Amino acid sequence: MSTLLERLRHDLRESADERTKQIFQRFFKEPVICYGVKTGVVGKIAKKYLPEVRMLRKQEFFAVCEALFVSDYSEDAFVVSLWLPHFVQGFKKSDLQIFKRWLDRYINNWAKCDGFCNHTLGDFVEKYPETIQELKRWTASPNRWVRRAAAVTLIVPAKQGKYLSDAFEISDRLLLDADDMVQKGYGWLLKEESKVHQQEVFDYVLRNRDRMPRTALRYAIELMPQDMRKQAMEKRKKEG
Repeated sequence: MSTLLERLRHDLRESADERTKQIFQRFFKEPVICYGVKTGVVGKIAKKYLPEVRMLRKQEFFAVCEALFVSDYSEDAFVVSLWLPHFVQGFKKSDLQIFKRWLDRYINNWAKCDGFCNHTLGDFVEKYPETIQELKRWTASPNRWVRRAAAVTLIVPAKQGKYLSDAFEISDRLLLDADDMVQKGYGWLLKEESKVHQQEVFDYVLRNRDRMPRTALRYAIELMPQDMRKQAMEKRKKEG
C-alpha cells in the first residue's frame, strides 16, 4: 500500500504547477491544501493506478482511500472520488457507516463533499434505496458538510427525476439552515429535480418561498422559464 501511495503522490507532485495552485484557492472561502494539479491530469493519474487498485482486497482498498483523505490534499481526495464508483457493486449496506465517518472526519470543503457524494454515495443509495432514510438523519448533523451531503448525494438520480418525495423531505429538513453551503446543496437538489418535475418543484418553492433563504430559492428556480422565476421571486422583490 505504501509504495502505491508513494508512486501516486510522486506523479501528482511532478504534475503540479504554481499557477494552478493559486487559481484553485480562488474557488474556496476557506484555505485549501493542494498540489496544484489540473483536474484532467488528476483524472489521468487516477486511471493509471486503477488496475493496480482493483487487485486490492476491499479492506486494503478502504485503507488506501482513508490514507488519501488523511493527507487533506484536494487532489488526493479527488482520486478517491474517481476510484470509489468503480467498486460500488461490491459494497455492503453497512459500508455506509464507513462513508459517514469519512464525511465527518475528512470532508472540509464543497469540492471534496460533492466529489465524494455525487457518484460514490449517489450510486450507493441507488443500490440500497432504503439508506436514503439515513441521509434524512444526516440533516440534523452539527457538521455542515454532512448536512450538505444529505442533499447532494441525490443529485445524480435527481437528474432523472428519481426520489422526488425524498428530495422534498430532505429540503424540508434543511429549509431554514443558516449555512450557505447547505442552502446551495438543497437548492441544487431541487434544481436537478426540476428538470423532470418542473411543476412539482415550482409548487414546492411557492409554498416555501417566504421562509426559504434567497440562496436556496435562486438555485431551485434557475432552470425554470422566466415567467416562473419571476413569480417565484415576486414576494422577495417586495421584501427587499
